[in-house]
Amino acid sequence: MKKLFSSKIVIYFLVVSTVLFSCKKEKVDVSDPKQQENISEEIAEVAKNPDSVVTEPVKESVPPMIQENGFYSGIVFPKDKKLRDSLYSDFEKKYTKEERYTILALNRLDAKNRRSADTLVIPATIDSTLMSYSPFPIQLDVLSKVKKFVIFSYPIQAYGVYSNGNLVKWGPTSMGKKAAQTTRGLTFANWKKKLAISTVDSEWKLPYNFNIHNSGGIGWHQYDLPGYPASHSCLRLLMKDAQWLYSYADTWILNPGGATTKAKGTAVMVYGDYKWGGQKPWRKLLSDPNANNISVEQMENLLGPLVDKMVKEQTNRERVADSISQAKTIEAQKIQESGEIGN
Repeated sequence: MKKLFSSKIVIYFLVVSTVLFSCKKEKVDVSDPKQQENISEEIAEVAKNPDSVVTEPVKESVPPMIQENGFYSGIVFPKDKKLRDSLYSDFEKKYTKEERYTILALNRLDAKNRRSADTLVIPATIDSTLMSYSPFPIQLDVLSKVKKFVIFSYPIQAYGVYSNGNLVKWGPTSMGKKAAQTTRGLTFANWKKKLAISTVDSEWKLPYNFNIHNSGGIGWHQYDLPGYPASHSCLRLLMKDAQWLYSYADTWILNPGGATTKAKGTAVMVYGDYKWGGQKPWRKLLSDPNANNISVEQMENLLGPLVDKMVKEQTNRERVADSISQAKTIEAQKIQESGEIGN
């Protein structure tokens, strides 16, 4: 039996191959080094959960063994602490820090919560960009005219980023818990702040916060990813993802005085429902590598009716931004000419 099991593993690793997609590493624009240093110090001091304490859903009853299936394998951690610690120790020795980061991301976990999971789904081939495992379609023609778009999926707790219909990034998230769910629907990015303070509790520090519902106080930012929806309505992200999105998305443009909006920011969509208390969606990858995939047809049906609105707001923002830029150029020229005449 052992010999047969070993042979199956050897055959599995010889047969399985995954096409890796390369992507350029995005550079985060941090213009104020001193402010960035302060942010890092603030983040390091965060010890409290920025949302209500959430009890993790009941753990699934599965035998403590290694499961091999499809393009993914699974490590199931037993309840026995000694055996559990031993398996975690083996896991951390087997994979590099970068590989562990990727594996945890697939399981909607960050390093802080790495030992809270009862199961870890592991891809046969590690792709640090995550693009090989994308549940979102790589291309959506329906979004070809939309320059920037961010979508958050409740069912699979993941976000995707599209530029002119091409998927440029995706990653894990932890959205609103059952009692404080994130508002669904199309919205537009508003203001952003490198280190925001929660209005619920002043001790909650929210790095790289980007607001999408001003009145509701909802936005995306870095914070704990425990492997299930746990936030107080916001969209939690890994630190690297929060930094990337902070630089990628466009903010709104306000009228003089700041009371009204002159132009909206990047289009953002939150959709779907999470199966509360059910099997975690990514666990299904063990039996079906495509279990979490969202089809092009599904995305077209969801976004098609909203594209015109996205393009309209995008066009308006470009017009307003160009107008502001031209006004600044004219003002600068006047100042320069005034200085030359004075000389």
